[in-house]
Amino acid sequence: MSIRGPEALASLDEAMRDIRREEDEISKRLARSADRISKIREGEAELFRQLAQFRLDPAIQGELEGAISSAEVKARDQLKAHAKDLSAAEKLVAEHDANLARLSGERAAALKQFETHQAELKALALKLGASIARDPVFAGKRQQATALTEVATQSMRKTEQAEADRDTKGKPYRDDPLFMYLWESGYGTSNYRANNLMRYLDGLVANLVGFAKARPNFAMLNEIPLRLREHAERQIAFAQAAETEVDALENEAIDAAGGKPLREAMMAAQQRVDALDAEAVEAEDARDATAKTVASLSQGQNPAFEGALSDLATALGREDIQTLLADARRTRTSQDDTIVAQIDDARARVRDEEEETREQKERLKTLAARRRELEDIQWEFKKQRFDDPRSTFREDGLVGDMLNDFLRGGISAASYWDKWQRSQNWSAGTSDWGGGVGLPNNGRQQSNSPWPPGGGFTWPDSSIGGGNNNNRPSGGFGGGNRPPGGSSGGGFSRPRTGSSGNRKTGGFKTGGGF
Repeated sequence: MSIRGPEALASLDEAMRDIRREEDEISKRLARSADRISKIREGEAELFRQLAQFRLDPAIQGELEGAISSAEVKARDQLKAHAKDLSAAEKLVAEHDANLARLSGERAAALKQFETHQAELKALALKLGASIARDPVFAGKRQQATALTEVATQSMRKTEQAEADRDTKGKPYRDDPLFMYLWESGYGTSNYRANNLMRYLDGLVANLVGFAKARPNFAMLNEIPLRLREHAERQIAFAQAAETEVDALENEAIDAAGGKPLREAMMAAQQRVDALDAEAVEAEDARDATAKTVASLSQGQNPAFEGALSDLATALGREDIQTLLADARRTRTSQDDTIVAQIDDARARVRDEEEETREQKERLKTLAARRRELEDIQWEFKKQRFDDPRSTFREDGLVGDMLNDFLRGGISAASYWDKWQRSQNWSAGTSDWGGGVGLPNNGRQQSNSPWPPGGGFTWPDSSIGGGNNNNRPSGGFGGGNRPPGGSSGGGFSRPRTGSSGNRKTGGFKTGGGF
């Protein structure tokens, strides 16, 4: 059972909301725990006062009372200030959540508008497909673009094979430390710099490893892929230019038939989606910063607050207080028994709270990391336009079991994203070509293409997914199926606060065969 792009993104959004809700709940639990520890410490201080009344003379009792009271007052004041800061931060997180929910709703509405205009344009394109395909100018441009695409396809295949050979056949060379020492020093080239003694010694090493014969082979293994990639990129540029001309002819035909307003409305919807996505990134980063503040405050990580609680704990751990407690344990009375038992209970509760706090802190740290990884995945999902209404995924488990595995840490973000890329496809009749309307039956010959049905060449774009070749040309969707030899990559390109960068690929396909 497959799942459509918009529904898939909605599932990721829901998972994100779940993570944020759990983060908020844990932050609140941590705050309550810090508050309970503070109150338990205050209760413990009162118990020591009572114990001192029974066992100490008034002078010593007064000194002890003063030390405890001073720390207590300071802790109480800081607790109030801390609670106020925490409340303000929590309110700000809630505001960020509301803003993100608004942006998500507006984005869904804009995407729905895009889909509506897309369907209207499709109906118009169906009427024009046969006539535009018969036009000799268009047929010539289409034939030229198809031929150039095939050349680009084969060029990239050869490049990828050469790069694979470089990795496999070059491994014995790279694993030889003596060979690599000579290679990196430039031995045998004009770049080699060494005194006479080093030249003599390096010469011995070179004879030992057969460097004179091995160096040209290794150099060729490294050089050929570079030259092939340069050639392939030129062929890709030629094919893209030819496709742009085809797109222009298609657009002219659509516009002449009254479709220009539809195209413009669709582009406006796309631009609205892009603007909302950029705004969402800023909103997510602002929320992230505020969530960190909440997490810090809820864990009692406020210098003044920590200092006040530390002073109180220190006061309760004074040597004279510990002596007082030890004496009370040795010479028990009925009154001592009750107070000592209450002190022991208070300290046990503090230990329990601190243990639970440690566990909750670790969980909060894990959730924060998972949230940021999911933000990265959502960014790539949108950037590659997998949320296009015609984008589909063969594995509906991507939003079920696999999503749960990712959230539990069973699979990495890179692995989870790779599964999305491998499962993605375009609905029947959808072309990968960017920019143009892509009239149906327009003469595009794709029967010999290794790429997705109805599609064109999957243009490489190193800006996506850490060098993933599974990307579309600038200006459109495409490349749902990985080309032979392609790799998934592992990086994410989502910009973070303090970094620059936006989507580096283009917008929704404005048509493409429908």
